[in-house]
Amino acid sequence: MTLRTVVRRARLRGLDRDQQGVTIVEFAIVAPVLCVMLLGAFDMGHTLYVRAVLEGTVQKAARDASLEAGTDAQVLGVIDQKVEDQLTPLGIGAAEIRPTRRFYRTFNDAAAARAETWTDSNANGTCDEGEPYDDENHNQVWDSDGGNDGQGGAKDATLYTVRVSYPRLFPIDRLIGGSDTTNLSASTVLRNQPYGDQGSYEAAQVRNCT
Repeated sequence: MTLRTVVRRARLRGLDRDQQGVTIVEFAIVAPVLCVMLLGAFDMGHTLYVRAVLEGTVQKAARDASLEAGTDAQVLGVIDQKVEDQLTPLGIGAAEIRPTRRFYRTFNDAAAARAETWTDSNANGTCDEGEPYDDENHNQVWDSDGGNDGQGGAKDATLYTVRVSYPRLFPIDRLIGGSDTTNLSASTVLRNQPYGDQGSYEAAQVRNCT
C-alpha cells in the first residue's frame, strides 16, 4: 500500500466528522422555501389590504349614490371615478375596475335575486329562443335576477358592486403556479333616500325572449 493511498483513506474517514460548510448547505435547502413563504405572505397581506380598502370605498360610494342627486348619470360617473382614485395608489395601477348597479323594489327582492317568470321550453335554465316571460319591471328584457340596471329611484334598494382585476404585486404565481391576476369584488345594498314617491310598476307584460 502506497503512502498516497493511506493519506487518501485517512481523509475519507474524516469526512463523516467534518462540519465545515454544513451551514451553507442547509441554507441552500431552506432558502427557496423561505422565499416562497415570504412572497406568499406579502401577496396575501397586500390582497387583504386592497380588499379592506375596496369594501370601505364601496360602502362610501353607495351612500353617496343613495342621495337624491345620486340618480344623475354625471354624479354616478363622478362617484365611480372616486372609487378608482382610491384604489389606484395601492400598487394596482394597471387594474381593471368594473362598477355595476342593479336596483330592486325591496331588500327582500335584492336578497332573493329571483329570475322573472318564464316558460323554459328547451329546459336550458335561461330565457331564449322566443320563450315567453313576464316583464315584471317593464324594461323589455328578461332579468335572471329580477333586478334592473342603474341606481333606481326613491326608496329603491340598489345593489352596488365593484369588481377589480389587477396583476399580482408579487410574482408568487411563477413559483407555485396559479393565476398571475388577482380578482376581488365588493358589494353592498342600500336603499335610496325617500326624496320622492317611489314609482310603481304596472301589471307584468308577457314578452318573448330574443
